[in-house]
Amino acid sequence: MTFVERPSDAEILAALPELASFGREAVLLNPARGHPGVRDSSIGGPLLWPADEPWPVCSEPDEEEPSGVPAVAMVPVAQIYARDVPGPWWPAGMDLLQVLWCPNEHWDAPANQADVSPIVELRWRQVADVDEHLVGPPHPVRHYEFGYLPEPCMFTTKRLIDFPYREELPVDLQPRLRRLIEETDDEGKDTITRLSGWSWEAGPPGTCHSRRRSPARRAEW
Repeated sequence: MTFVERPSDAEILAALPELASFGREAVLLNPARGHPGVRDSSIGGPLLWPADEPWPVCSEPDEEEPSGVPAVAMVPVAQIYARDVPGPWWPAGMDLLQVLWCPNEHWDAPANQADVSPIVELRWRQVADVDEHLVGPPHPVRHYEFGYLPEPCMFTTKRLIDFPYREELPVDLQPRLRRLIEETDDEGKDTITRLSGWSWEAGPPGTCHSRRRSPARRAEW
């Protein structure tokens, strides 16, 4: 599959100026080879996790085990330091975001989670509060066979304007947006990782070996 870069913000808004009121500032986290440590921002790398804080587990029924037993240790998906990705999305006083998920698909997820996706856990922290970090977090006892154990990577960032799914836009905009997508889309599958913007379902993040990105699978742009 050929990688196709999405059009620039200016090109998108020149073609569909009505999208301007739906845009939200966001940052793409593009995987880059490296060996992250707990003091680095990363995708799938080790977390600066307090040694005295229990590691999160998931006991929700999943595709592999309908009973949800035994509980599954969550795995790191991303660690983001505010110094590396500054922006208006940081809660006051917080300078570290950690994202974990249960590496299994859940067909009947809790109300605040996406169906047929991993269950996600977010932790906002102040780095100065972590005196001693956990070494050797637990491994999951089971996991979905594809895509939910991220390969540790560093990342580079790219700021852009994010837009909602095509179906969430006014009906009169949808045909024009579809045409624009068809002109720029390589029919690939998104494997992007993004901070802020519009919400979307959880899926495998980008990896060092797979940087496929469709420019508008949702007006995701």
